[in-house]
Amino acid sequence: MIRRARAVLAVACGAHFIHDGFSDILYVLLPVWATEFGLSFAQVGLLKTLYTGGMAAFQVPAGILAERRGEARLLVAGTAVTALGFLIAGLTGSFVALLVCLVMAGLGSGCQHPLSSSLVAKAYETGPRRTALGTYNFSGDLGKVAVPAAVALALPWLGWRGAVEVYGIVGLVAAAVILVLLARLGAGLRPAPPPPGAAPARAAGSGIRDVRAFTAISAIHVIDNSTRTGFLTFLPFLLIGKGATVQSVGLALMLVFMGGAVGKFACGALADRVGVIRTVVVTELVTGAGILLLLTLPLGACLVALPVLGVALNGTSSVLYGSVADLVSSERRARSYAIFYTLGIGASALSPFAYGLLSDWGGVRLTLSVVGSVVFLTLPFTLPLRQPSAVAAPHSA
Repeated sequence: MIRRARAVLAVACGAHFIHDGFSDILYVLLPVWATEFGLSFAQVGLLKTLYTGGMAAFQVPAGILAERRGEARLLVAGTAVTALGFLIAGLTGSFVALLVCLVMAGLGSGCQHPLSSSLVAKAYETGPRRTALGTYNFSGDLGKVAVPAAVALALPWLGWRGAVEVYGIVGLVAAAVILVLLARLGAGLRPAPPPPGAAPARAAGSGIRDVRAFTAISAIHVIDNSTRTGFLTFLPFLLIGKGATVQSVGLALMLVFMGGAVGKFACGALADRVGVIRTVVVTELVTGAGILLLLTLPLGACLVALPVLGVALNGTSSVLYGSVADLVSSERRARSYAIFYTLGIGASALSPFAYGLLSDWGGVRLTLSVVGSVVFLTLPFTLPLRQPSAVAAPHSA
């Protein structure tokens, strides 16, 4: 059972690596597209908004379909659709066509988070679930580190179209590998049976057992996601204003995501030991202060500070993902995760366009000042989590 759980976790980690790679190469490509297509900041934000909006739109449908069909086939199909969206994007010649491709890719990627999280949570039903989910989130940040850096390095030789097409082919191969491995493991091929002795009422509705705590965690997730996406969308433009090249921007994003990889893994495990509230308060304080500090630093100092900021920037999410499993019934976990992800990713979808409008009006520095300040709004929402029953005790799985 332990070996099988680890194998399922490995497949979910691979899927997360591929999908986060697709999502985060956008941060490298946005300045390139802005130059090639002559885009305003609002149009740049719209590109990210429609991709993330596609992801948000398919979260709940994917969770509901998984309850009827199992996670495996949907995860494979979503990975293939995302890869095809990017392949076609490499052939586009207009801003509007690019928007359509990104919506298609985003819809496909909407399967990944709720279904992979559900697979991992089921595999570790009686094990160290929060740590396993932290490992799963760590794998996504490895994709964020490796793929944008590789694309940035490939741009001078392949151009953005060639680089995007190559990674699209990688995504199609990954979809086939995921299908084979999950079939061999017998994971996610059919709906999970209800746990023994489960009350029929548990299976009804969304499966949320503690609405107040779930609402508080979701609010933190919404603020955290919207500010993180806004920050990452316009960070390249801040760095370019300080003298960075496109390759330097790729390096800077790699440094952020390296810190984020450590943060997602370490903060998930840290919450198991010191508790959710303390971990969230620390990560959010460091995130807000770090973003504001970047505005005052020269380019070299920014590159030094970005890995530390990345730890806090992405660390909160691992804590939240693991805590969701404590607040919902197991037989409706895919649906509950889908609701949670829809709220967060929906906020991520809206924020780039909104912050793009603000950037067109007042500049990127003003936008990032607002982003850093908004982060602190998460802190009051930790208060409902102080209830003993809100989340599992630090030592529990």
